[in-house]
Amino acid sequence: MGCHCGHCHNEAHHGHGHAHDHGHYGHGHPQGCGHQHGSSGWDRMTILRLGVGGGLMILGLFIPAAGVARLLVFLAAALVSGYPVLLNAGKNILRGEIFDEMLLMALAAAGAFVIGEYAEGTAVLLLFQVGELFQNYAVDRSRDSIAKLMDIRPEEALLEEEGKISSVKPEDVPVDGVILVRPGDRVPLDGVVISGQSMLDTAALTGESLPRPAGPGDAVLSGSINQQAALRIRVTHSYQQSTVSRILTLTEEAGERKARLDRFITRFARVYTPLAVLAAALIALIPPLFFQGEWQAWLHSALTFLVISCPCALVISVPLTFFGGIGAASRRGILIKGAHFLEALARVERAAFDKTGTLTQGRFTLEAVRPEGMEEKELLFLAAAAERTSTHPIAQSLAEAWEGELPLPEEAKEFPGCGVMARVNGHSVAAGNGRLMEQAGVLAPIRDLPGAAVHVAVDGVYRGVILLADQLKAGAGEAVARIKALGVREVAMFTGDSASSARKAAEAAGIDRVEAGLLPHEKVERLEEMMNVPDRKGAVLFVGDGVNDAPVLARADVGAAMGALGSHAAMEAADIVIMQDDPGKLAEGILIARRTLSIARQNAAFALGVKAAVMAASLFTQLPLWAAVFADVGVCMLTVFNAMRALTCGKFTKKYGF
Repeated sequence: MGCHCGHCHNEAHHGHGHAHDHGHYGHGHPQGCGHQHGSSGWDRMTILRLGVGGGLMILGLFIPAAGVARLLVFLAAALVSGYPVLLNAGKNILRGEIFDEMLLMALAAAGAFVIGEYAEGTAVLLLFQVGELFQNYAVDRSRDSIAKLMDIRPEEALLEEEGKISSVKPEDVPVDGVILVRPGDRVPLDGVVISGQSMLDTAALTGESLPRPAGPGDAVLSGSINQQAALRIRVTHSYQQSTVSRILTLTEEAGERKARLDRFITRFARVYTPLAVLAAALIALIPPLFFQGEWQAWLHSALTFLVISCPCALVISVPLTFFGGIGAASRRGILIKGAHFLEALARVERAAFDKTGTLTQGRFTLEAVRPEGMEEKELLFLAAAAERTSTHPIAQSLAEAWEGELPLPEEAKEFPGCGVMARVNGHSVAAGNGRLMEQAGVLAPIRDLPGAAVHVAVDGVYRGVILLADQLKAGAGEAVARIKALGVREVAMFTGDSASSARKAAEAAGIDRVEAGLLPHEKVERLEEMMNVPDRKGAVLFVGDGVNDAPVLARADVGAAMGALGSHAAMEAADIVIMQDDPGKLAEGILIARRTLSIARQNAAFALGVKAAVMAASLFTQLPLWAAVFADVGVCMLTVFNAMRALTCGKFTKKYGF
């Protein structure tokens, strides 16, 4: 029957330490780069200050070199243009964060003034600040775009109390309270429609453009937009437990789980920056001391080396790329809980699927009731009542098949991957698969039955079997084919269902390998076998419903919960949450992840390549300092704008038919 129990998802699953490095936007800035990105992208005072500084610099160019006037004008231009750089460098030194980009720029500017290159020293600070202005603008635009993608936070809720409507914060609405949602309003809380008939736009949650109907008895999710008529909704979850709150929390926390490339860049910057300062000092000292080099020429080369060595292009663009890719996936209804999991998704080479509710619809229809020693109706009643408190799709289907009132079972106990034992109307009832019958000490007929078989024992006596059928999801076969077309080498099915039912679904979906009749821990064992194959290079993906498959989801390199719309447990259990009940979203997610990783690698290679070339050139030619600043800022701006392409990864997938 599959596992019946829900499992809490441990923060330390996979064995990956999700260190809170806070190196992404909204969580501070990576060490090694002194940028302060905020909402000041096109701040008027900043533009005015840079304009004044630029004007003073131009004025200084027309002042004769002799005398103090030229020095004072350029000094004023440098202070007006670059005082934030000097101020932040001083603050960082006091905090013990000595080696960052601000210090590199401050040293380069001060050194230029020491050797009499006033114009170049001023240009270092002015061009750096102009570059900061454009970088901040690009980063802010990227963050704003992502914020708009996730702009699903409700502002108010219309609470109905004693016939009166009042506007309150969603956090203040109690569970079981009644709210009114007008046409055009965003649904503030999860609930069930009491009255009204309308259509809901769930695109912000699922990426699905078609609206969904909503009427009395239908569950509705916070973040949806009511399109047609007013709805009265009874609230089923508090705001903190609502779908919109959980999505926003997952998105905010995504920045704390870095990809390997991202973690490498952070470590690289911490080591690289002090080494760059040391290398610049050696360039300035060794040739003049030991090889009769000119002090001023080699000091100039050292200052140029300092400027171009700044790692800002790496520490800004790489995290921004992953952040953009996660945002683009969110817009398509694919929630990725961090850059680490996005990178793992891009490297998937083997995949395993659960069957029920993942590849199949998870809505079973009653095929046959085969009693032994009791009426069909009584057998169905006892089985449905025993499983009433279970959330497993088979249990829910049994309740629907009964079509009547069911008593609450007593002493109900679920056995993961087996079934339920409970007392119903004074009778001891066991309802589940053959393994459960063995645990109950009941001899069940050994036969490979079609579909899902629920064996039933009453008071220790075998009383028959109930057969249910599940249908493959529309597009499941196409989804598996697309994953294979992307280079996934093996696609398997791990299920607790019967072998005949599993084989039938696997053949229809194009699955390569079937493992049936598995308990949750046996699914983990099969997954580990897949992960331990000698030729494995990429990641292993497991796709399940996020509740019943928590152990194997946790063990996989990347676990994906399919069709998690409305399933809070699924959002907790998996690394990737497919909000829409569409297996095809997996291939789309892999494409977005690969595109994002490709852009991040482009940025890293481009930044390192250009910097290495210019640093080498600075050792053999007298590059002006302003040219080094232009190269540094230019590289950073290009990589930032390239990173913004990650926001369009969702559009990129359209040419593949998504």
